[in-house]
Amino acid sequence: MATVILLRHGRSTANTAGVLAGRTAGVALDEVGRAQAERLVSRLADVPLAAVVTSPLLRCRQTVAPLVKATGLTPRTDARLSEVDYGEWSGRPLKELAKQPLWKVVQSQPSAAVFPGGEGLAHMQVRAVTGLRAHDARVTAEHGEHAVWVACTHGDVIKAVLADALGQHLDLFQRTVVDPASVSVIRYTDTRSFVLRMNDCGGELSGIVPPKPKRRRRSGGLSSDAVVGGSTGRKDRE
Repeated sequence: MATVILLRHGRSTANTAGVLAGRTAGVALDEVGRAQAERLVSRLADVPLAAVVTSPLLRCRQTVAPLVKATGLTPRTDARLSEVDYGEWSGRPLKELAKQPLWKVVQSQPSAAVFPGGEGLAHMQVRAVTGLRAHDARVTAEHGEHAVWVACTHGDVIKAVLADALGQHLDLFQRTVVDPASVSVIRYTDTRSFVLRMNDCGGELSGIVPPKPKRRRRSGGLSSDAVVGGSTGRKDRE
């Protein structure tokens, strides 16, 4: 299968205001977030992107805008990558929400958390993973298993997707940190998922591109086997 770069949107006005934005309309990137979006172009300059898929929310569309302009790709929007529907919690200050009984459930047993008037975190994980895998299969069919593509979405969504890829229970997803404009990278295979990056806020990302083999594998594609003893790294990066 292809390789997906999970991109969290850049810093938003809600992030700095300490508000749970959720699906509130009009939440945009702030000045820092816009600069983060611009820097993504250089970070991904050596990565041959095959596709860009984004949450329909404004802050995600703004985050991929410079990348789309630089690559000439036409982004697809998919509601399955949208932010959690926090229902009545949307738009409220986090310090106020921390006093609610449900807050402790969200922190310690998120699989049981269902937001009043909104959705449950378990439901979010299912729809996000289903959407990502569907796009990954499409990109693989259209561009081959060495293709790399970007999915721009939200912090809790990425944390839930990473938990699934790591084979972790959703109740452990709060242990993962996903900063604004960070990238996490997953490569799905026939039998398992490989997590190549988590919360990477550093430099260029050419190392995530799978090397094309000199000879075709008998299996017909990239191996699903893990490297015993640890990887030696990309041969072309020595």
